[in-house]
Amino acid sequence: MDEKTHMPASTLERVESWLEVAKELGYRVRYDHFGGSGGGVCEFSGQKWIFMDVSLNTHEHLEQLKEAIPKDPGFATLQNRAA
Repeated sequence: MDEKTHMPASTLERVESWLEVAKELGYRVRYDHFGGSGGGVCEFSGQKWIFMDVSLNTHEHLEQLKEAIPKDPGFATLQNRAA
């Protein structure tokens, strides 16, 4: 919810919020065409990555992020810090 307007956040705003959390957790984000496979999360060479499939819509991106980011061990630390 947007505190200024008291309106629910748009799907795009929610995606942007989740991407900010991902960046705080050390992820780099790459947008590419993965043929509708959805992309995913991985780590290689010490760098965490989120791959976002540009052929998916914003709602699908949101669902991908909401599923992947909370699995990161550092996510609980961020939640505790915000509480």
